Amino acid sequence: MRKVQDRNQAKALTKAASARTTRWGALGILGLITTFALASLVRADGHEKTISSHGYSFYGDLTYPEDFTHFNYVNPNAPKGGEISLGTVGTFDSMHPYTRKGRAGALSSSIYESLLGEGVNGTSVPADVYGESYCLLCERIEYDEGKNWVSFYMRPEARFSDGAPVTAHDIAFSHNLLLDEGLKSYADAVRKRIPKVEVLDDHTIKFYFTEGISRRSLIDQVGYVPAWSKKWYEETGASLDESRLEISPGSGPYMVDSVDVNRRIVYKRNPDYWAADLPFNVGRNNFDSIRIEYFGDAEAAIQAFLAGEFTYRTENDSKKWATGYDAPKVRSGAIVQAELPDGSPPTPSGIVFNLGSEVLKDKRVREAVSLAYNFEWTNASLQYGLFQQRASFTQDTPLMATGLPEGAELAFLESLGDVVPADMLTSEARMPHTSNEARLFDRRNARKAMALLDEAGWLVGDDGIRRKDGQVLKLNYLFNSSSADTLSGAMENFVSNVQKLGIDITFEKVDSSQYTSRERDRDYDLVFDAYAAFLGTGTGLMQRYGSEAAEFSLFNPAGLASPMVDAIIEASLNAANREDEEASLTALDRALRYEFIMIPVWYKPTHWVAHYDMYEYPETIPPYALGQLDFWWYNEEKAAALKASGALR
Repeated sequence: MRKVQDRNQAKALTKAASARTTRWGALGILGLITTFALASLVRADGHEKTISSHGYSFYGDLTYPEDFTHFNYVNPNAPKGGEISLGTVGTFDSMHPYTRKGRAGALSSSIYESLLGEGVNGTSVPADVYGESYCLLCERIEYDEGKNWVSFYMRPEARFSDGAPVTAHDIAFSHNLLLDEGLKSYADAVRKRIPKVEVLDDHTIKFYFTEGISRRSLIDQVGYVPAWSKKWYEETGASLDESRLEISPGSGPYMVDSVDVNRRIVYKRNPDYWAADLPFNVGRNNFDSIRIEYFGDAEAAIQAFLAGEFTYRTENDSKKWATGYDAPKVRSGAIVQAELPDGSPPTPSGIVFNLGSEVLKDKRVREAVSLAYNFEWTNASLQYGLFQQRASFTQDTPLMATGLPEGAELAFLESLGDVVPADMLTSEARMPHTSNEARLFDRRNARKAMALLDEAGWLVGDDGIRRKDGQVLKLNYLFNSSSADTLSGAMENFVSNVQKLGIDITFEKVDSSQYTSRERDRDYDLVFDAYAAFLGTGTGLMQRYGSEAAEFSLFNPAGLASPMVDAIIEASLNAANREDEEASLTALDRALRYEFIMIPVWYKPTHWVAHYDMYEYPETIPPYALGQLDFWWYNEEKAAALKASGALR
């Protein structure tokens, strides 16, 4: 739930940052791609070459042909029916996911669709390929060969849940509303790239793109704008940037059924959903209802799950995964505990440094603080040895920088000139330090840390506290009190180690509401947060890692503003082929690790899931989505058996 409403507002832009421009897998980013004839080339105005297609990819290849019947990974015969219910920790006071005010309810963005389709809550569709988008609200798109404009031809049958048609006027309204009342970082980025939108008729909309800029993420950007009802906004006078429970109708497969603030949200499948039979949706959106239960803390949530108050759980807490499911229902088989494959790169989460903090501007201080984190002890003592240590922003993918830069990556970095520090070209990619598994406080690392602090001018006084020019070395670590106990314990031990270095660090636990407010204001020195992994380039990379919006971007919690990183991203946007793109993004991973904006912590290469034994899913889970709310389905006979046994009410 953290930052959900902020992130959803820029969903289209940040989708590009998380790599909707390339595909990779076991064969590597340049692996085999099954291609079909993308589109027909037609002549417009007698001269201009125009591409017409049922979908879009930057390089022009699509896996699914125009006459595809369903995505390869779904069960086209999956039954419809039943309920899936999930638990979450925290609070909400709004059902409006696109405002910075208040806390939006879970999945509140899922009722909206876009021209190019996606899954519940913005998950990738199709989930077996990257870099490909397919029409949903539109039936086809047209764009010139130079990608100076794009036209979307919308499906006339598209309807909002109130029965009103979804038109080009609604798309234009939504696009402009995001610019006028949305996040500043989003609006600034989009205005520079998309100067004009034109409604040609009720079902045709055309976007124009700025000359002289990269063509990356432009068509994707406008294709993923959520469709809101212009009529509803005009009739209600609602503002985008306000917290509210009453929201614009959506056109998606689900709509809001009931809301009990801070307790429960229920979404029901729209029985009149206009796109139910489209090939895009065959085998998908199978549940009659999706219920979200809210809890005050993580322990209450898992106990409620075991008691049957909700039926599906994705687990991230290693202690709970290792010990929390030792319960009669698990032993009897009523609850299934499973590890399912995850083909996406792990989220780059960790302890983020606020680079706006005067103290933390010195990399030596950041390095010293990082040496207080003991992954090996934490994993062995608190996490049951279930995690691996993360090093990269593209961990375990072909884009992960390793060793010294060489080949195409080296040539790329050298082409950028003096903006790249000389020592980065002659140093191996930064890797996390190793620590003593047997002792929380690793003395070898502590000596290194103390030497770095001494070198930076922070000297230990008689009271054991470090000072420089009479100023105490103080740090504030902001932490969400609703976080899992295991995470909290790991961070408390880290803070204890930092204190032993002579640093006056405060571990400040605050409730979810206060945490959200302070996080938005960047009122911290350290925070446990995450960036977006990337598998391809896109303008969203600038929003997350670039200098332009570094002072206020909600997607750049470190406030990173690096000329080197800017240059790498800009060059990646102009990559002419996948080979060049791969080289630039490997360099970006190397550069982000060099800038050292966070202490990387842990990751797991699989999904940990627990659910009552009444849900089924395809034999092969696609690499880029678990799909529990998308292409899983309900087995009515199994559900009846669980109820008959007393496992479920």
